[in-house]
Amino acid sequence: MGGDHGTSVTVPAALDYLKRFPGDSIVLVGLPEDIEAELRARKAQPSPRLRIHPASEVVAMDEQPQSALRGKKDSSMRVSINLLKQGEVHACVSAGNTGALMATARYVLKTLPGIDRPAIASYLPTRVGQICMLDLGANTDCTAEHLLQFALMGATLVSALEHKANPSVGLLNIGSEDIKGNEVVKQAAELLRNSDLNFYGNVEGTDIFKGTTDVVVCDGFVGNVALKTTEGLAQMLGGFLREEFGRNLFSKLAALIAMPVLKAFKRRVDHRRYNGASFLGLNGIVVKSHGSADAFAFGCAIERAAEEARDNMLAHISQHLEKWHSDRQENPQGGEA
Repeated sequence: MGGDHGTSVTVPAALDYLKRFPGDSIVLVGLPEDIEAELRARKAQPSPRLRIHPASEVVAMDEQPQSALRGKKDSSMRVSINLLKQGEVHACVSAGNTGALMATARYVLKTLPGIDRPAIASYLPTRVGQICMLDLGANTDCTAEHLLQFALMGATLVSALEHKANPSVGLLNIGSEDIKGNEVVKQAAELLRNSDLNFYGNVEGTDIFKGTTDVVVCDGFVGNVALKTTEGLAQMLGGFLREEFGRNLFSKLAALIAMPVLKAFKRRVDHRRYNGASFLGLNGIVVKSHGSADAFAFGCAIERAAEEARDNMLAHISQHLEKWHSDRQENPQGGEA
């Protein structure tokens, strides 16, 4: 029910997903009359693979997280997460209010043992593939220990989904030298060096899109600013291209000739393909879609959630955390900054 477009995006995305993945099923949670109207408009109806689960309330996009948590216990968001808690679904996907979704998910699902704070992780395109970056906005103030936990979760996510045995981890900083950064980042770097992770070292903003490492770790304030900056840059470049190719008849002819290259370029940088941010550290799989996502982008978020469920990501993270805590107890000096 959430996001900028509601059922006009989520329902067609679900229908398209079910066509492409005939072994999966989807539960649409929300106001039944709205969902049914959207299904009828698309000549579809509920089925064993596409169920409607009623919820009488909707969390507004500008609603305060605590207000949604306390005052709307029958919201589509809360009901969806309850279904996940009860084991009736394997994952939850929402395009709704990010703060409310995180607060509700953390309250209902709780965090995994050994995790203090959940983090928002997503993939970004690079020159050599893609990179996992976290935290992207859940935690604006972090300790060095939190950054270490983010690194553990990010590395486990990449290992589980991309089947990389030992993904590299970079710590986002204002320079690659060890002396750079604030005290929290310096302490986090020391913790990472003493961990069993494949710690590359400090990385700068330019390293994100070079694909220098498989994972980039930062606090949520820095991560969210970096993410929004890249989205704005991509939109600006796309606008520049459209303006220049539409300037006159000759530029329009040039655009026609260059169309195959332009389409390939657009696909490589299309942020919709990377839609779907994972709430790592929760005792359940929750994926947040961008609020302005169209049906294609929301479908990508559904795919992300299904992939995490199929690859048993929660078990991988739990095992990694258990091993890390065991190693720290055996060698307590190795974890001190």
